Amino acid sequence: MPQSHEGPPPVRGAPAAQPGEGLLAAASRAIETARRALPYVVAGPPIIRRGPAGDIHVDVPLMYQGFALDRIHYDPASHSPSPKGRPVHAMLGDMDPSSIAREAEAILGELRVLEAAEYRGPEAAWAVPVAWRSFIIAHIKVSEDGGEIVPDYGLTEEVRRLVG
Repeated sequence: MPQSHEGPPPVRGAPAAQPGEGLLAAASRAIETARRALPYVVAGPPIIRRGPAGDIHVDVPLMYQGFALDRIHYDPASHSPSPKGRPVHAMLGDMDPSSIAREAEAILGELRVLEAAEYRGPEAAWAVPVAWRSFIIAHIKVSEDGGEIVPDYGLTEEVRRLVG
């Protein structure tokens, strides 16, 4: 449930510069913006790929106001997320996308924003880690000033191609 009465934070348009602002204040604002956005994040359609050896790789995009934020590597054998940077390639039969989607929605209820932010210079954005239990499984990118969500536009296009 959303905890703030302000509503969800906006998606980035034009970057807003705030001269003279300290990095700690911007990082703290980015963490708070990610925290406010998390209750509005939903699981997108599972992206299921089969490799040449018959292995299956599943990603679940995190969606916010129609934009993808990041992908969760999903382990179809354990029915749980895998840590960021550790995609799973399982040797399983056919996967049921609707079953994965239901499991992903349950996982979303356990996510939390960590009290830290990484600055990514090329994107002029903060990457705020999102954890499930003991794993960092995704990042929510926030504008340099800490006020707006920055989508993953490449992943957004991939999801749009997948659904229609």
